[in-house]
Amino acid sequence: MSKASADQPRISLECAVLTISDSRTAANDSSGDYLAQSLQDAGHHCAARALSSGNLYQIRKMLSDWIADPGIQIVITNGGTGYTHQKSTAAAIVPLLDMQIAGFGELFRHLSYLEIGSSSLQSDAFAGSANNTLIFCVPGSTGACKTAWEGIIREQLDSTHRPCNFGSHFQALLATQ
Repeated sequence: MSKASADQPRISLECAVLTISDSRTAANDSSGDYLAQSLQDAGHHCAARALSSGNLYQIRKMLSDWIADPGIQIVITNGGTGYTHQKSTAAAIVPLLDMQIAGFGELFRHLSYLEIGSSSLQSDAFAGSANNTLIFCVPGSTGACKTAWEGIIREQLDSTHRPCNFGSHFQALLATQ
């Protein structure tokens, strides 16, 4: 399924992980732990990590700080994307985006459907970019984080993945700085 090109250098990206939850703490944030470790295992650096309640403005502040930081290239959020009255991730983040990556949500829901069936319909997973920062927003369960990471994000951050990937965009951007 994945194609890699040996003639392209693999680049390491500076990343941040945000867990959005009213119940998770640093001690029990298994999804944030999984994402941070997966980034490291793939050769990237988890430069920042935080927890936030579902407060719209706290989420926006944290994301805005990371978006404005030229040292952060990738943000992965987990949580706040389900169909509940507490759903706040999209409302907080979408207004900050310069561009949405429409296919991410569809592909995530397809992969999720293969695992959990029609319940995948309730996921509001999405991705986009703001100020040269790529942002992936996935559900908060560790299983959903694994689906997003293993099925989409890992390959797309790999600058050797072909025919295309997001890592190469950052490689070109870094070359001009």
